[in-house]
This record gives sequence, C-alpha cells and structure tokens, in this order.
Amino acid sequence: MYPRRFARVRPRGLVSDAAKLILGPKAPAMDCRVVDYSPGGACLEISGQIKPPNRFELLFGGTRKRCRIVWSTGRRLGVAF
Repeated sequence: MYPRRFARVRPRGLVSDAAKLILGPKAPAMDCRVVDYSPGGACLEISGQIKPPNRFELLFGGTRKRCRIVWSTGRRLGVAF
C-alpha cells in the first residue's frame, strides 16, 4: 500500500456531503455522496445501478472538478482530480 499524498477529510459542519456526477453534455447528472476528500481526490458513494464512465466531472461544494476513477468497490469509487 502506498502512502497518501494528501490527507483525506470527511465533509462535516456547513459542508454538505451531497454531490453530482456530470457524465456528459447530454446525460442527466447523477447524485452521489462524498465519503471523504482531499486536494488530490475523493471517495464517492453512488446510488443506483448505473456505472459511471472512467472520466467525468464532479460538482461538489460549488466547484467542478474533472475526475478519473482509480478504484471501485461495490457502490464506492475512488477518484483522482
């Protein structure tokens, strides 16, 4: 196991854990929950059976980040920004 480059934190307080995955220009946005995040990536929990593409945009806390999936287990995804 490699050490993390950035410390991960869990959303709490005034920061909501709700986020949206922007899958494409014509595809509907997909709801998800941010389990934890860091400046370099995040752990997301998706609801539903649709598997997102390998690259997408994450809309979280008023910011939009380009992401790529680096791991997935069940309903959880690890993404890098």
